[in-house]
This record gives sequence, structure tokens and C-alpha cells, in this order.
Amino acid sequence: MTSHPSHPSTPCPAAPPPSGAGGARAALLILADGRFPAGGHAHSGGAEEAIASGRLRDTDDLAEFCRGRLHTAGLTAAGLAAAAADGWDLRELDEAADARTPSPALRAVARRLGRQLIRAARTVWPDPRLDALAAAAPRGAHQPVVLGLTARVAGLGPGDAAYCAGYETVGAPVSAAVRLLGLDPFAATAVLARLAPDLDRVAARATAAVREGGGPAALPAASAPLLDITAEQHAARPLRLFAS
Repeated sequence: MTSHPSHPSTPCPAAPPPSGAGGARAALLILADGRFPAGGHAHSGGAEEAIASGRLRDTDDLAEFCRGRLHTAGLTAAGLAAAAADGWDLRELDEAADARTPSPALRAVARRLGRQLIRAARTVWPDPRLDALAAAAPRGAHQPVVLGLTARVAGLGPGDAAYCAGYETVGAPVSAAVRLLGLDPFAATAVLARLAPDLDRVAARATAAVREGGGPAALPAASAPLLDITAEQHAARPLRLFAS
């Protein structure tokens, strides 16, 4: 009787490496993790004010709120983060972020979060480029700009940075809504899962803008005036659970 080998003699082709320079996809998981100590847990992404005004009451409202936020503020943040991850001039990107953030309250929040993120990033991924940005912007650079540079330092690419920025845009409101409304966390997480195709489209648009070049002026600049208005209202509230 002829025996047959249990494995084929021709070796199987190797699996394609994960995206991100140096196969650093695991760094994306760390950076996007809500437990990463960058201060994001203290912010609701506008959800607290939307709840207070009665515009966000249940998971259906949450889904629409997050979708709108993702395609406006999320797209803008994703473009800035992708450009920073691609090595664009950080000072110019920070100025572009200022120009895309008409609300003084949101500008202050973005810089505060940027300062917290760079502090965490310098500990997790020590790098002279992070040190230089911290020295150049002691009040904090805009969070998406810092996020993009952090992704670059961690060995990730522009697409990874865009995904991370987009995910943060909707992750914060979902987490806040669970706490503020007592939503079923399973149902709230399902809202995030159903937004996956939208997140794909936002990340693709952001990275395409970076790939096409044209400088910061050519990056996405989607606006959400109601988010700007309610951010100012929220900042004036004497009692609130979240910082924004």
C-alpha cells in the first residue's frame, strides 16, 4: 500500500503581511483602544449636549448622530491624521485644523486632547519627532495631527491613521450614550458595527485626498455647524459629566 503524506509537498504561500509599515498592525489596536491613556474617555463628542437638548434619546438617534458626525468631523479629522502619518508639514496641518474648527471650545478641546495624546505617545513609542512636536506646541497641537504623527512613529500608514481618527469620532459618543442614557451596551456596540461601511468610505476618502496631494487646503473640510454651536453651549454649562 502506498502511503500519502499528511501535508502537501508544495509549501503554501505565505499570508500577506498586515498593512502598516513593518507589519505594525498591532500598534493600531493599541492606539484605537479606548483604554489608551489619552483622555478620550472624558469626552462625549457632542453626545451629552445632544442628549440634554432631547435630540438623542435612543439607539436609533445614536446611529444617526454618529453617522452625521463621522461624515463631517470624522472625515475632517481622518484627512488631517492621514496627512500627518504621511509626513506632511505638521505646522501647516495644525493651522489647517484651526481653520476647520470654527468653535473656540472645540479648538481648546482638540489641543487639550493633543497634549494628552502626545504625553502618552512619548511614553509608549519614544521618538524624537514626538519630542519635537511637544516642544513646538507646548499648549498642544490638534489631536488629529498628533494622532497622525503617533501612527507614523508607531509604524502605521496614512490609512491606519484615518481609520483610527474616524473610529474615535464615533466611539466616544457611543460610550457616552451608554452612560448617560443607560442604553443596552450590546445594542450600542451594534450601532458601531453597522457603521463599518461608513467608516470604510470615510477612511478611503481621507487617504485618497492625501494620495492626490495638493497640500492642506485640498484635505477634507466637511462642516457640522450644529456640533459647533452645541459645543459652545456645552462649554457654558455649569454642570456636566463630560468635558465636551
